[in-house]
Amino acid sequence: MEAIIQALLEVLGGILSALLEVFAEALLQILAEALAEVGIHLTRGKVEHAQSRSKWRLMLGYPILGAIAGGFSLLVFPLSLAHGPTGRVATLLLAPVLAAASTVAMGRWRARRGQDIASIDRAAYAYLFALGMAVVRFNWAG
Repeated sequence: MEAIIQALLEVLGGILSALLEVFAEALLQILAEALAEVGIHLTRGKVEHAQSRSKWRLMLGYPILGAIAGGFSLLVFPLSLAHGPTGRVATLLLAPVLAAASTVAMGRWRARRGQDIASIDRAAYAYLFALGMAVVRFNWAG
C-alpha cells in the first residue's frame, strides 16, 4: 500500500512540476508581450503609415517582433524554464495561448475603460507574437 501511495505522489509531483514549468515560461511570455504592448501604445500615432495597418504586414510583423523578444529573453534566461522534451513541447503549445489570452484580456479591460486598443490586443496578433517568442525559446533555450 505504501508503495502505491509513494508512486502516486511521485506521479502527482511530476505533473505539478511540469505545470509549474509551463506556467513559468508563460509568465515570461506574458511579461514580454506586456512590454511590447506598452511600447506599441507609446509609439501609437507617432509613426503612422497607410501600409503599417495592413493585416498581412501585421501577421508577418508580430511573429518577427516576438522572435526578437525571444532572442532578448535568451540573454536573461538562457536555459528553458521547462525541463525535458515533454515540458518543452507543452510550453511551445500552451504558453502562447496563455500569453495571448492575457493580452486580449488586457485589451478588453482597456476598451471597457474607453482607452484605445492596439492591434496586439486582438487574439490572432497576440498569439502570433507569443508563438514567435515560443519558437525561438524552444529552439535555442538550453
